[in-house]
Amino acid sequence: MSKSDNSRLLAEGRRRKILELVELSGQVTIHDLVKRFAVSAVTARSDLDALSSQGAVLRSHGGAVRYAPTQDYPLKLKATLHRSEKVRIGQAAAQLVQPNETVILDSGTTTAEIAKSLKRAKLKVSVITSALNIANELVDAPEIALFMLGGLLRTVSYSFVGPQAEAMLRELHADRLFLAVDGLDLDAGPFTADVLEAQLNGLMMKVSREVTVVADSTKLGRRSLFHIGPLENIHRLITDEHAPESFTDALRKKGIEVVVV
Repeated sequence: MSKSDNSRLLAEGRRRKILELVELSGQVTIHDLVKRFAVSAVTARSDLDALSSQGAVLRSHGGAVRYAPTQDYPLKLKATLHRSEKVRIGQAAAQLVQPNETVILDSGTTTAEIAKSLKRAKLKVSVITSALNIANELVDAPEIALFMLGGLLRTVSYSFVGPQAEAMLRELHADRLFLAVDGLDLDAGPFTADVLEAQLNGLMMKVSREVTVVADSTKLGRRSLFHIGPLENIHRLITDEHAPESFTDALRKKGIEVVVV
């Protein structure tokens, strides 16, 4: 056996053990892995990156957590996942927005990056959102007219949902919706982990002229608990460079624009 083959087998065995640790405790840190396996921090990060690219774990700042597509993760944790990808996606999405448009920003950490980019651009636009973190980001942006949907507060996502939010939204119209999702399936379309969030997101799609899904590559080809709306109502996907080519090609064949950043 060659040295490279031996190294590959050692890495595979170590990663299987890392997965067992994540399943057992729910999370691991780089520091844990360095101590347990006597490897460098660079090797530990490489192991977690490899497991994350396979969808086996969710990469977080300083470690990784167990991935469960039906679980709704707290916003503070989501903010640490795939940070650089979300920043690039947010910047690309904001560049689509034209002056004097009305934009809906769904709740989430990727859409929060869009809000930050719109604020930096000092673009005169109207933003509709149900998310407290997005409203907080835009509250001191004088060029942006902010419309806040009210209702039942979901503390896990810092967003308002329910009949009150839906009633407000029905009276509005938007040029663009930027929709963050927990899963995007080639047949069924977008998914999220909460039923009330899914209902509100579905209505957001209906009142918007154009729908852009913003999702890092780990969300592609997956389903969560609740269906948001049909795939054919999506006009564009903005995702990162790790998106499977087979998935993006299939979307393009369905007439959906794909932007990879």
